[in-house]
Amino acid sequence: MTEIVTPAQRAAKPVRVRRRVPTRTPHQAARAARGNGRLGGPLAALPWALPAFAFVGVLLVYPFFRSVYDSFFEDNGFTSTFTGFDNYARLADDPIFGRSLLNTLMWVAGTLLLPVLAGLLIAVATHRTRFGGIAQLVIVLPYAISAAATAVLWNFMLTSDGAVNQVLRGVGLDSWAQTWLLEWPQNTLSMIVASTWQATGLNVVLFAIGLRAIPQDTVEAAQLDGASGWRMFRYITLPQLRAVTVVVVGMAIVNSLKAFDMIWILTKGGPSRSSETLALSMYREAFRLFHIGYGSAIALVLSVIVVASSWMYLRRQMPEADARTANAKA
Repeated sequence: MTEIVTPAQRAAKPVRVRRRVPTRTPHQAARAARGNGRLGGPLAALPWALPAFAFVGVLLVYPFFRSVYDSFFEDNGFTSTFTGFDNYARLADDPIFGRSLLNTLMWVAGTLLLPVLAGLLIAVATHRTRFGGIAQLVIVLPYAISAAATAVLWNFMLTSDGAVNQVLRGVGLDSWAQTWLLEWPQNTLSMIVASTWQATGLNVVLFAIGLRAIPQDTVEAAQLDGASGWRMFRYITLPQLRAVTVVVVGMAIVNSLKAFDMIWILTKGGPSRSSETLALSMYREAFRLFHIGYGSAIALVLSVIVVASSWMYLRRQMPEADARTANAKA
């Protein structure tokens, strides 16, 4: 049965008026959001970032400026005398510093030629093969071992009566047996090989990720055009791995410049400091011989080399990004 509403009842019923809410522009909404709190906009995250800033300042910024300050003094732990640039002038006349710089350059060249190249070739050779995953796993396993444990293992192999010389003598190659860690440059080259054995695994993982990111359509189109083997690698695979290669080579440069732990355990920079790198020379001068000012000068030189080489490499490898940034600013 339909309810009949009389005009009097309709007039007595309250009428709801719908209010229109004014719309806000994005600029007005942002201004309102900034006004809701004490810290708005970019400053809203400042309280959360302060612990990170303090952590970086205590562990990185303060030690850097303290090293710059100490490099102008001769400090033996008891007395401190201002010497100006004498510590830096001493670097030019110190043959040990020259040998350390040469060893550091050898580490950079060896790290770029061996672990990076080996990681790339192994990743390409095992990509999409039947037992490629197992082969990559075996090669990656040494990376899970600490550098100290790796150094102990290779010390067992490279001593005068170690496993390498025993194998060479066992197969009749007595003339090939060497005192691998007692003469320069054999000691530096042997430690570079030991570092390569450990570092190649990480490069294999990074290059394998880059290979899986290559679009399959690109590969199939190249195969239809007749590309295979070396041509496929040269014109398709290698250009597609450019971004990964930049990361791998950048990490290799920085790690080789600050090589320390493996050298310290295998040779302690010897014999007669012939296998020292800049990082090891800095540690010995500052914390073993208590030449704080001279060690700080070496640390500052090493820091400049690391930052300058990294900046120059990244700037050279990413010209397109710089061009896009310049166009956007224009």
